[in-house]
Parts: sequence; structure tokens; C-alpha cells
Amino acid sequence: MSPRRSYDQYCSAARALDLVGDRWTLLIVRELLAGPRRYTDLHADLPGVSTDVLASRLKDMERDGLTTRRRLPPPGAAYVYELTARGRELLPVLQALGSWGEAELGERRPTDAVRAHWFALPLLRALEGEGVVEVHLDEGDFHVFVGAEEGPVYGDGPAPAGFDARLALDAATCEAIARGQAHLPEAVRDGRVTVTGDGTLAKALREA
Repeated sequence: MSPRRSYDQYCSAARALDLVGDRWTLLIVRELLAGPRRYTDLHADLPGVSTDVLASRLKDMERDGLTTRRRLPPPGAAYVYELTARGRELLPVLQALGSWGEAELGERRPTDAVRAHWFALPLLRALEGEGVVEVHLDEGDFHVFVGAEEGPVYGDGPAPAGFDARLALDAATCEAIARGQAHLPEAVRDGRVTVTGDGTLAKALREA
């Protein structure tokens, strides 16, 4: 565990950055918003992070009350990391940061890694109401929990217990939404996003 560093400034922004200002910390939070994750899963979905840095950040986050670590019961018998209630309060911080960073995305570079679920938070910003939305992309499927106050915000793969709406769109459309260059209702109207399902969310998107 690395020694706690501080800006030593009596300012709430500085105090917050004492906890989450280190490289990779907020991206670890992004991954843990999907629920409990094993170390190997985190490492696989954070391309570019070294094993030493990831282990150090996770220890720091546990020390600072942002995450906890627990052992799964048999037959899993593996340790998983998950956000505490305090850590989960970083969701609006990440959403605001993502919204601010839309202008920095530009076109995807050849060196850019991508995971389907990295589009979960931008799509979550575009959805209103409550319910489960399943999303199908060329890169894979994921689902988001719109309006969820507790538990995971999104997850990989199809929604485990059914969905209120299912969106099918190509990578270009999803990237345009993530960059703020396209709005979801507009993309639905233009036929760039196909909506299926009988839930309230599906109906609202088709009628927007």
C-alpha cells in the first residue's frame, strides 16, 4: 500500500483528489460500477495498467473506504472487489467528467482499446426513467440499469432477468452518442437505433 499523499489544501476539491486523483483510480471505479469484479477481470478490462499499479490502487481504495474485498463462497472461492456506498457516490462525478470529455474523444485512434461496456455510462446519460436496457453492439452486448439507486449500474452481456427495452446500434452511432454528436431519440427516429421491448422505456424511446 502506498503512503497516503495529500495536496495539504483546505479545499473539498483538493481533498477529493487526495483520494481519487491518482492515475487509474477513477477508471477502476468505472469498472466496479458493474458490480463485484475479480482482480483478473479488472486487469483484463483496464488495458495498459500494470499488475503492481492495479494492486496498489485497489489497496489504497480499500484503505480510503471506496472499495471492499471479499471472498466468494465455494465453488467460486475467489476474491472480488466492490464499491462501498461512498465509492458508488462517484457515479455522478464520472458522468460529469465523461460529459465534459466528450469533446476530446474525436475519431477512434488505431491504438485505442475499446470494450463494449465502456459505452454504458454515455448511454446511461441519454436515458431517462427506470428499468433495464439491453444494448447490442458489434463489440458485444451489455445492459444498463436506468435509475438504479443501489447495486450495479451496468453489466456485461444480456440482461440476466429480462429487459424493458433493447437497443441495437452500430459502433459508429454509439460513438457519435458518446461524443455528444448525436442524441439517442434522434438516432431512434432516424433508424440508426432499433428499439424492441414492451416496457415503458422502450415505448418512451419510440415515441420521443
